Amino acid sequence: MDRDTAMDTGAAMNRAAEGAAERTVLVIGATGNVGRQVVPQLLATDVGVGVRVHVRALTRHPDSAGLAYGGVEVRAGDLADARGLEEALEGVDRAFLMWPFHTADAAPAVVDALRRHVEHVVFLSSGAVQDGLAPGQQRHPVGRSHAAVERLIERSGLGWTHLRPSTFASNTLWWADQIRTGDVVRGAYGAVPMALLHEADIAAVAVRALTEEGHDKAVYTLTGPEILTQVDQVRIIGEAIGRPLRWEELSREAARQQLLADDTFPDSFVDTLLDGYAEMLDAPRPVTTTTVEEVAGGPARTLHQWAVDHAADFR
Repeated sequence: MDRDTAMDTGAAMNRAAEGAAERTVLVIGATGNVGRQVVPQLLATDVGVGVRVHVRALTRHPDSAGLAYGGVEVRAGDLADARGLEEALEGVDRAFLMWPFHTADAAPAVVDALRRHVEHVVFLSSGAVQDGLAPGQQRHPVGRSHAAVERLIERSGLGWTHLRPSTFASNTLWWADQIRTGDVVRGAYGAVPMALLHEADIAAVAVRALTEEGHDKAVYTLTGPEILTQVDQVRIIGEAIGRPLRWEELSREAARQQLLADDTFPDSFVDTLLDGYAEMLDAPRPVTTTTVEEVAGGPARTLHQWAVDHAADFR
């Protein structure tokens, strides 16, 4: 949904629901890849007769967030700002939570604040979390931090839904500079297979869990509809933008130096990423799920669809 459509839809909902009961949903991380999709999808959701959704968006930079449309209430704050979070939670019924940190150190205070205010939280967890393992036993650092947050939520007394997405299709934006300036993408572990997932599909499942009953204590494993190597991904992006692109394999160390030289990529995540790719290459081939279609009512979007949606980012 584009911004103008969201504005029209939100305004229509507000007019039609004058005086109706209101459910307030806080979107934490509203300017992230998924949160930015959750907001307009919530605005377009018909919760039921006599009920309307009021969307409150939490962001560090309200003035530049680009969220001032369709009745969205934008609040300043983030998960590291206890006062701002507490104020944003006043009067909230349900919350969408993403976790931007590499550890769960801040999670107890955040979950405690949620517990005092909301009835249900939809947590954007990680596909790296493995069932049957305690947080400290998780093999991947991302899995450890997200599993720790999951456990805190589960023990809080809150209603909850965990979303465990596979690799985000938006991760391919790491290649955008290379693609804008040439026809070759250079990196390591080109044969790594992934089930890339469109952020709009993650948001669609989140919105169902935020606005419907029947999702309490559900753990949703979300994937895209196809398994693609990085070599495949580069080719498909090229097809979507109308240019032939190819992958050039680098050694791990060469790829590491390339990522460290990229000012847009966090240095602290370079080795984590490459270690993860090495493990994925040796692990059993991933499998796709039909959870997006089962929960959201439509099939998961392909990488080609995602690349068409984001073609301007590569040109």
